[in-house]
Amino acid sequence: MSVTRLPRSFKTKYFAKQARKAKIDDKELCRVLQDLVEGKATDLGGGVYKKRLGDNRHRSIIVAKSDEYWVFEFRFAKKDADSITAAALDSFRTLADTYAVLKPSQLEKLLKDGDLKEICDESTSN
Repeated sequence: MSVTRLPRSFKTKYFAKQARKAKIDDKELCRVLQDLVEGKATDLGGGVYKKRLGDNRHRSIIVAKSDEYWVFEFRFAKKDADSITAAALDSFRTLADTYAVLKPSQLEKLLKDGDLKEICDESTSN
């Protein structure tokens, strides 16, 4: 089985904190992204995807309008909600649109400021 090269992938500062509390590491996130590339996620439309994490105990919201940037934005426990609200979905779609037109200099600033952390690069991928 060949492994498809993943798009540049990130987690937000907020998502990183949520994932840490739920004991979800970057290796699991990279496996989830591989599933996304293979079409194994729920497509909520507008560049927003929902995918299971943590042995099906959690759900993640990933925004990716293109193959340029995929961003883990939000995590919630399955026991707390089955999905997100329509208003939240609209907000995530807006974020997907924003990431789709992000300039390299803007991305570098987000990384430098700690708002985003890159995952699934050579240091975290298998």
